Amino acid sequence: MPKAKYNYVPMPTIEDLQKKYEDFFKFTLKDGILEVKMHTKGGPVQWSYQFHHALGELWTDIGHAKYVECLILTSTAPYWINEHDTDSFAEVEQSPDNDQRFDVQIYDTLKIVENFVNDIEVPTIAAINGRGIHWEMCMMSDITLCTPDFILQDDHYGMHGGHVPGDGMGLCLQEILGIKKGNYMMLTCGGMDAQACLEANAVNEIVEADKIVDRAWELARDIMTKSRSCRRMTHYICVRPWKALMERDFRIHVLSEMYSFNISDTAHDFDYIEYNEEKIIKDKK
Repeated sequence: MPKAKYNYVPMPTIEDLQKKYEDFFKFTLKDGILEVKMHTKGGPVQWSYQFHHALGELWTDIGHAKYVECLILTSTAPYWINEHDTDSFAEVEQSPDNDQRFDVQIYDTLKIVENFVNDIEVPTIAAINGRGIHWEMCMMSDITLCTPDFILQDDHYGMHGGHVPGDGMGLCLQEILGIKKGNYMMLTCGGMDAQACLEANAVNEIVEADKIVDRAWELARDIMTKSRSCRRMTHYICVRPWKALMERDFRIHVLSEMYSFNISDTAHDFDYIEYNEEKIIKDKK
């Protein structure tokens, strides 16, 4: 048998990923299943432009790691993403550097979602372990689990001065719930509790917080019983509607948000984030 003249460029190892992303993610790899747990320096996630950037980079790196055959995405207790590094946002939004603002507000915002949908080619399971924002990747996962306290809500329009809900959450609301309900939730900042999400087919299962990651692994192990080609091609079918939506609509959502954000000289104001019980759609029981 002839021997090739050149070696393959090495793919990133799990050790490479752990070192590169040590401030943002913890990885557990077993039998082809990769669990990604979001964190900020070991504690609950603090949403920042640095975290923003890391997510988009991570999806591409995982997509290049052919030893990953199923992905579980979760976060550090007690919630999903519910804290914010206000200094990170102020540093960029008060900067006179237009190129920096483009890189983080437009490029990174696009790549968080586009790279998740386009670069990950294996089945995906999201385990939303509590309340929080930026659940768009969870809605775009093949299987979505959530805890009983989860609230599906996009608060952008409620920010001081108003922000266009264009980073992916509003897009998911329209796609999953339908145009009328999705639009209503964007403009009123209304929310849906976990049971209402289940009834609306926004999530697949409601699982207690101390069991949700175990349940994700149970589902992943079952997925792994099928052949590699079956797993990957089935994921391709699952993600195909999201790929089409990304191509058709996502960029106009992001560009609308960032155009309005900059032309109105707005800044992120995280004091607005709250769960107004009067605006939460409850289950029908």
